[in-house]
Amino acid sequence: MNLASMLTCGFLSGVVVAAAAFPAVAMSGLAAKAGGEAFGQLPDELTVKRSPQISYLYASDGKTPLATMYDENRRDLPLSEIPEVVKQAVLAAEDQKFYEHNGVDVMGVARAFIANKQAGTVEQGASTLTMQFVRLSISYSADTAQEVVDATEDTTRRKVREMRYAMAIEQRMSKDQILEGYLNTAYFGNRAYGIFAASKVYFDKEPKDLTAAEAAFLSALVKFPGKYDAVTGEGEQGAIERRDYVLQEMVQTGALTQAEADKHKTEKLTIVGKVTPNGCVQTNNIKWGFFCDFFQRWWNQQEVFGATTFDRERALKSGGFRIITSLDVTTQAAMDKSINRALNNNPDLPGKKWKWKSDAVMLAGVEPGTGKVRGLATNRNFKLDSKAKPTNGKHSNPALARKGVRGSYPNTTNPLLSGGPDIGGYQAGSVMKIFTLVAALERGYPLATVINTKAPYISKIRISGPPNCGGYWCPNNSGNKNWGTQDMWTGFGNSVNTFFVPLFEMVGGERVIDTAKRLGLTFYDNPKEKIDDAYFAAHADGWGPFTLGASDHTPLQIANAFATLAADGQYCEPIPVERILNNKGEKLDVGDKRCKQNINRDVARAAIDAARCPVGDRSLYGRCGGTTARDSRDIIKKHIAGKTGTTDDSKSVTLTITTKQLAISGFQTDPDWAQVSTHKMSHRVVNPAVQYALRDAMKGKPSIQFSKPGSSKLVTGTQVSIPDVKCKPVAEARSILRGRGFDVEISRQPIDSDCPKGTAAGTSPEKRTIKGGVVVIEVSNGSKAKPTTPPGPGPGPVVPPPRRSSILP
Repeated sequence: MNLASMLTCGFLSGVVVAAAAFPAVAMSGLAAKAGGEAFGQLPDELTVKRSPQISYLYASDGKTPLATMYDENRRDLPLSEIPEVVKQAVLAAEDQKFYEHNGVDVMGVARAFIANKQAGTVEQGASTLTMQFVRLSISYSADTAQEVVDATEDTTRRKVREMRYAMAIEQRMSKDQILEGYLNTAYFGNRAYGIFAASKVYFDKEPKDLTAAEAAFLSALVKFPGKYDAVTGEGEQGAIERRDYVLQEMVQTGALTQAEADKHKTEKLTIVGKVTPNGCVQTNNIKWGFFCDFFQRWWNQQEVFGATTFDRERALKSGGFRIITSLDVTTQAAMDKSINRALNNNPDLPGKKWKWKSDAVMLAGVEPGTGKVRGLATNRNFKLDSKAKPTNGKHSNPALARKGVRGSYPNTTNPLLSGGPDIGGYQAGSVMKIFTLVAALERGYPLATVINTKAPYISKIRISGPPNCGGYWCPNNSGNKNWGTQDMWTGFGNSVNTFFVPLFEMVGGERVIDTAKRLGLTFYDNPKEKIDDAYFAAHADGWGPFTLGASDHTPLQIANAFATLAADGQYCEPIPVERILNNKGEKLDVGDKRCKQNINRDVARAAIDAARCPVGDRSLYGRCGGTTARDSRDIIKKHIAGKTGTTDDSKSVTLTITTKQLAISGFQTDPDWAQVSTHKMSHRVVNPAVQYALRDAMKGKPSIQFSKPGSSKLVTGTQVSIPDVKCKPVAEARSILRGRGFDVEISRQPIDSDCPKGTAAGTSPEKRTIKGGVVVIEVSNGSKAKPTTPPGPGPGPVVPPPRRSSILP
């Protein structure tokens, strides 16, 4: 009878004494008890997979911590970076014969088996450090939940498997490699995996700075990781006792003298209980969560990180990436500070505070030419509101408020600034005129294109609701003002609605929407909010309200559109990273900028020249004739371009400004009920928020001048002379001008003139305009005309002059 059979028979007959008398036999017998074939069928090698690693996010400086992402809080260290005292403490606590055995301590296993058999319970484990490493490796190599259970269940079969794997691993891995793997894989309690995480969680220091007492304390936790709570301190006395036990064991191994051990036993341990933050709701700065969330959503769309969203998220939380994001600390701080100033310390507001807390001021900053998102800020905390003790106020929508639904202030995890299918954005107002302007330039209409702006303007779009003039949509200007003849500089600077609606019709809605998409706009339908933007974008020729701001968009989209124009038409996908390094320190090209020339360079430059007018800067051609945010240039003191926006009833107001280096778009609205105006938003809030944010973000940076288009055709077009028709009858003047190929209109409002009443007082423009452009005949009211002497009697009868209508249709 061989030894295995002998022990098997002993077990079957209940004779435990045999195992006690022959401990060497116990080893073989254990295998037999586990199953005669199971031991032999185990593979020779175990594939040791790398355990999950924590991923670190930093600001663009590569130093400022932003957030950490993990499924398990772990960061691997090479053995060379783990101090000797830590190695000695772990070996003293877990496996003092580690460097002597071949993966299995035969005598230890036998002793444990007999002791457990006699006690009737598991009193001793006898797992070597190598066997523990095997158990952890099997868990991380598992593909199913059952495989994880099999790896950790307390059975003899599992023990046999661990021993077989341990011996196999010892044949292909060095002792130091096994020890390194164990130290980086073991669980130390309180969500700390591996020695690096344990050092940070318990003592807020790296392993290289641990004392012997601290190393012994951590080593003692591995066997009982759940019995000490680092936050509450519960179980501290037991943990200290186990630390002292390990220190004494270090004396037995020769790592410490008795005197050193006694001294370390008296050392007072300062446990910080600093559990490593996890995810965007625990960013290092609570205001940075919206940027972090934008990053995570961007990551989950990158196919390089996995086939599904689940795979990509798992890669982020287990891949050990070092991610340098695009968040610029200076820009982000400037945004946060300016929002606080605009809402709480604003000299332009009564009492210096804005009273509507539910309103959000949202700023997004993008770098032209790269698409790097430099900051996302709002007066919200990126945080889940407590269900037990909520701090958010009632929802703005009374119907939802009655149902107990709360709003998004002060805590929310909604992507307010970057949006998505569920949050398409908010109406941006007249800033949307920039897309019609760019499309017109692309179509060949120069900046000098003149339109006679009528108030109201009767469009070609049939509607049934207001504003309705005979069944046609007829938008008006602010204050019902009739601005007369305007070109793109003055029409954009003064934000003249009745300039851009006819321009939209001249260009064609499909072309305008195509331009908007190439500048980065997306369109969503939201039946719940009765928003049909995607539908109208697909049927754009009748969507004139788009140019006045009828569609929903986010601050990030609008900022990036202006950044594209500032970059001479180079569109760059908004991207939240500078570079991404994998766990080996290798750079991945997924973080590189993604740009293409979506808008002609000269078209972009011409558009920027017109966009300098609304924000108080100077056109390179000296053509600005109006502004809606005049103080912007004086505050920022850089070359800038931009546009204000105001929706109906001021339910949202916006300001977007760009330099060559940074574009910031700011929105003020109630994101919980943006479609309904419960009160009016104010440019006294959003304007300074954008202006001071850009000023502070640009401190120390040069003021870079924008460039002129290379071709004058986009500026002035082909200029031709306008015939002099002053004091001619209106019908004759119109005939002359039409004969020269001009598009002729008659002014509705007569003006003071020295010409006879009802005749042409002149034209607008006066002397030159683009070929085929609009020429408006101004009609005289005769107020300055010299009285005429009636003709005296002559040789024939006096014939009265022919009667003419003062204004012809």
